[in-house]
This record gives sequence, structure tokens and C-alpha cells, in this order.
Amino acid sequence: MSETGHSATGYIVHHLTNLRFDLTQMKFLHGEETGGFGVVHLDTMVFSIALGSLFLWLFMKAAKSATSDVPGPLQNFCEIMVEFVDTQVKDSFHGRNPVIAPLALTIFIWVFLWNTMDLIPVDLLPAIAGVFGIPYLRTVPSTDLNSTFGLSISVLLLLYYYSFKVKGPIHFSMEILTHPFGIWLMPFNLLLRIVEDLAKPISLGLRLFGNLYAGELIFILIALLPWWLQFVLGWPWAVFHILVITLQAFIFMVLTIVYLSMAHEDH
Repeated sequence: MSETGHSATGYIVHHLTNLRFDLTQMKFLHGEETGGFGVVHLDTMVFSIALGSLFLWLFMKAAKSATSDVPGPLQNFCEIMVEFVDTQVKDSFHGRNPVIAPLALTIFIWVFLWNTMDLIPVDLLPAIAGVFGIPYLRTVPSTDLNSTFGLSISVLLLLYYYSFKVKGPIHFSMEILTHPFGIWLMPFNLLLRIVEDLAKPISLGLRLFGNLYAGELIFILIALLPWWLQFVLGWPWAVFHILVITLQAFIFMVLTIVYLSMAHEDH
């Protein structure tokens, strides 16, 4: 902080600022500069793509080297994850769709990897980026509303897609207009459905964002303390945070399965 002239407040603000690039002006934004709809958070994009690629590479490697003999640690891990997710799908999903289990596995592992980035020391990667002239770097994609809402809105779009595909436009329209109070209260039924459908992505996105943002902020506040106090407080919080990052990934996956199960069911 002394080298950059940051106060404690400046230090916190700096660590909570994304690396932003304005596509409309083709320039990086600094400090309090604001942009329009064309602003991209490059750090969120880079870490999301990198972690997604890591997930694909690990599971592809495990699949290619799978053996019926004594399995290695990677194969054991992947088999445990697949069996765990498959159990959740069988318990919560009541339709027939071969896409749901791979989708649930992808969401669980990807969000878990997002959240795990919160366990890396808050100053490590930003300091390395600073050596290369990168002024800002946030390493936890799930602390960015753009990523959490992007994922939750994708789930909502899948919900509509399978509702139309499985039920057909007529039956789906009748479900929206007549459930739960019958055909004579269509406007009220439609209003309730709009509120319900808006609540799904908002609750999914905000729950994941809020929990991980709070965790990141606590790590930043611990980093402001003397080094010996950082060690005393940081380790217990990191151990507890392992539960948080796993639980949030699990909740996002389970709710996605439940929502898509609803899209396959007739009322």
C-alpha cells in the first residue's frame, strides 16, 4: 500500500475493481471511468475460460486413460464426481433428458473452480499482474455479477427452451395463463409467472455472488492486518470458506436440476 500510495480504503477499492475494456472506444478503463454496454471485464472472462478449459482437460484426460484395473487418483476423483452428480439428477430430475447430467456436472465443477480461486492469497496474482503493467485484477469470477447472472440467465433460457420443446407452445402457454388459479384469472396467473421466472435467475445469481463477494471482502480485510494476525485469522477463515465454496456450487447445481425438471413436467 505504501508503494502505490493507497490508504486502507484505496487498497480495498483497488482489489474490488475489475480489469475493464471498453469495446466501443477500444481502450482500457481506469479508476472511476464508466463505460456503456460494451465494457468487458477481461479478468473475469480470462479466468472463467481458463477454469472451464481446465475442467474439460482434466475430465478428458481421465476418460482417455480410464482403466478397469486399479484406477489412479484422477480417475477416482472424476468417477466420484460423476456418480455424485448422477445421484443428484436421479433424485431431483423426473424426466428423460441425456443433457441434464452433463450440464449439472459442468455447472458444479465450473462454479466450484470459480469459487476456489478465492482461496489464493489476495495479493499474489494482482502483484504478478502488476509486474506486467496490469493495474487491476480480480481472480474470482463468482464475485462478478456479470458471470453469476450470465450463468443464471443461461439456466432460465434452457428452462424456456425445454418447456417449449417438451410441452409444446400451446400447452406451455396454457400452463402460464391458467396455473395456479384457473382460466378466469389469466392476468393474475401471468403476473405470478413473470414474478416467479424473474426470481429464478435473480436468486441464483445473487446468492452465488453475495456469498463469494462477502468471502473475498473478508480475505481483503484480513490482508490489511499485520502478517502474524493474517496467519492467525486467515487459516480458520480459509478452512471454513472451503465449505462455503462447495455448498454454493452444490446449491446452484441442484436448483438448476430442479428448474429443468419443472420444465419437463405438466401441471
